[in-house]
Amino acid sequence: HYWVPKKMSRNSRLHTNSNFRISFFSEIGIGISGNSILLLFHILKFISGHRPKPTDLPIGLLALIHLLTLLITAFLATDFFISRKDWDDITCKFLIYFYRIFRGLSLCNTTILSIIQAIILSPRNSCLAKFKNKSPYHISCGLLFLNIFYMFISSHLLVSIIATHNLTFNNILYITESCSILPMSYLMQITFTTLIAIREAFLISLMVLSSGYMVALLCRHKKQTQHLHKTSLSPTASSGKRATWTILILL
Repeated sequence: HYWVPKKMSRNSRLHTNSNFRISFFSEIGIGISGNSILLLFHILKFISGHRPKPTDLPIGLLALIHLLTLLITAFLATDFFISRKDWDDITCKFLIYFYRIFRGLSLCNTTILSIIQAIILSPRNSCLAKFKNKSPYHISCGLLFLNIFYMFISSHLLVSIIATHNLTFNNILYITESCSILPMSYLMQITFTTLIAIREAFLISLMVLSSGYMVALLCRHKKQTQHLHKTSLSPTASSGKRATWTILILL
């Protein structure tokens, strides 16, 4: 609420804060509902015995990760708007730690999903064709390895996150009304910041490369088939063009 002008009355501030709270929790509710439906769809698809596609596991896992992230976000938001002031160190460590992990896993699984889609679209004579027959078991092993790696990167939060009751420390960083993070040494800050920056730069680079590769394949396919289909005279966009726009929007 620091962005509210100082000249506003107390009633105006409360009204603005109430509107923001309603909008915030409404968006979280929509996200929880959408990801719950998507997760339930993939669970029912798995139970019914359908042959899973290579993208089913990352999409289902993404829905679960986003669902848990939104639930934790909603719980943390209550400390902003309600100021419960009754959280202990264990609660703060648990919420902030898993929130950071789920954020990293969301980026990781989105990148993996983009790479799998690029492998599916790749032609038979490409270097990615040999990965088309990989089973979901290999994908699960890769996801498990990345989960352990992310937990290691964020493990310092289990020590530095504390509750803000009766604090006597200086230069603490408040995360919520009840939780804060203790100051770290310069070397520790540089180490963890560098690891997180390398992780995110690496994953985003892979996502950009795989998305660019898919767009290039679709553009090349459009040029090869342009003499067979008069796409320029069609009132609707071709399937390849729609797929290209979908890839760019998701990126």
